[in-house]
Amino acid sequence: MPKGMGKVVAQNKKANHDFSIEETFEAGIVLQGTEIKSIRNGRANLKDSYARVEGGEVFLHNMHVSPYEQGNRYNHEPLRTRKLLLHRREIAKLIGATKEEGYALVPLKMYLKNGYAKVLIGLGKGKKKYDKREDLKKKEARRDIERAFRDRQKDY
Repeated sequence: MPKGMGKVVAQNKKANHDFSIEETFEAGIVLQGTEIKSIRNGRANLKDSYARVEGGEVFLHNMHVSPYEQGNRYNHEPLRTRKLLLHRREIAKLIGATKEEGYALVPLKMYLKNGYAKVLIGLGKGKKKYDKREDLKKKEARRDIERAFRDRQKDY
């Protein structure tokens, strides 16, 4: 199964708006027992989360996983820092890339693949305001072309 495929649990829709993603990496995630149960119920949020390389390891910060309803005192903390599992050569590439100015590691989506929770993280460069406006114009123009083409097909 290609990376990014599987049952999507959470998606960061603002990531493509705020960053131009140059490369993506599929990472496993270290979770506690009640966290995976909550994620399987679709109770995860990647909205304000980010990844950071610390001491040769990659960690995911600010990802919210709601506490499991049937979990008792063994429930997890919702905003705890979670470790991401990547190959050593991928981590080395990320260390070199994030040292450059303007690059960040952004989680794009979380999905379940073969029973495991995976996170698709992207190496992205922050967009300026004029880049965002330009993307919106392109998106709107593409939508107008598709609409005109669809209307033209109806006439025949």
